[in-house]
Amino acid sequence: MTSVSDRLHDTDAPPWNPDHPVLELLRARRAAQSLPGRRTDGKRLGLAVEGGGMRGIISAAMLSALEDMDLLPAFDAVYGCSSGAINAAYFLVGRTWYPLSIYYDDLTTPEFLDFRRALRFQDVLNPHYAIDKVVGKRKPLDYERVLASEIPLHVMITDVDGLKTRDIMNFQDPADLTEALRSTIWLPLAVSGTWPYRGRRTVDGGVLTAHPLFLAREQCTHVLSLSTRPMARPRNKLTALNRVVEHHLERLHPGLGRGYVRAVTEYRAARLVLHDERHSSSQEPHVLDLAPVPGTPELKRHEMDVGKLLAGARSGYEVLHWAVEKNYRRAIPRMTVSHAW
Repeated sequence: MTSVSDRLHDTDAPPWNPDHPVLELLRARRAAQSLPGRRTDGKRLGLAVEGGGMRGIISAAMLSALEDMDLLPAFDAVYGCSSGAINAAYFLVGRTWYPLSIYYDDLTTPEFLDFRRALRFQDVLNPHYAIDKVVGKRKPLDYERVLASEIPLHVMITDVDGLKTRDIMNFQDPADLTEALRSTIWLPLAVSGTWPYRGRRTVDGGVLTAHPLFLAREQCTHVLSLSTRPMARPRNKLTALNRVVEHHLERLHPGLGRGYVRAVTEYRAARLVLHDERHSSSQEPHVLDLAPVPGTPELKRHEMDVGKLLAGARSGYEVLHWAVEKNYRRAIPRMTVSHAW
């Protein structure tokens, strides 16, 4: 995987409008030191964070860039799905370099992901290792600070029997938030069955709503969407894997697989609209979807190569910095931008 800098020069125009309404609002709020709960601009700015398994390292790096540019206080709500929800939780407590390192330090291990377990009819993915050992102990998430944040966290989970995406917020306590995060990473096929949450059978939050931006734009006037697949035209046809997942989900509950296929199809159509909205957004809700630039190799959901993961993280960080600051700069291990808030 190559970096943005391997293909771009200082004179290249970005594949988005540098003065997009979402970017203008971000910059204006930073300049005004605007704080959540005390806004005067009459806008509601949401942050939608996609996961995608190990591709989540890209949105984690994007969040690190936002933190380095002192933009956390600019948001009014944060929406996350799958690994993106875990990234978002760390973002709210200002610890974005934790989840970034989790991907290459803690998840590139057979304890988390091992396809050989399928030969023994065992789950290939271990979400309990990620939630209990890594997020709970090795690089502990400050659950109390997430609960106390003035910027609410919305976690998407899929209600299997209700055949709907549930937008979970107003968590009762740290244990409730922990189980919501466990539910949203309960990936069909990789993990068998469902996970019980608030008395319901649940699976990964992206099954029926492919990206948290769909929820965010229903509740916000402006949405910054962080996506982990490169900016490119989506595939027109369902893949063989899509069909396998559809069959698996239908076995969990009739209609769930069909709903998954609808969600995949709707998101592919939405990506075409999002492409246009990067350049022109004339009415609310204004949505800016940022992702690795066109031509960047797509990181696999199950990628375990540390070099490729780090390259993916670099591509995410560079895009966010370029979009906000209007200048491209190659990301090195940690790049800070000094702004008083």
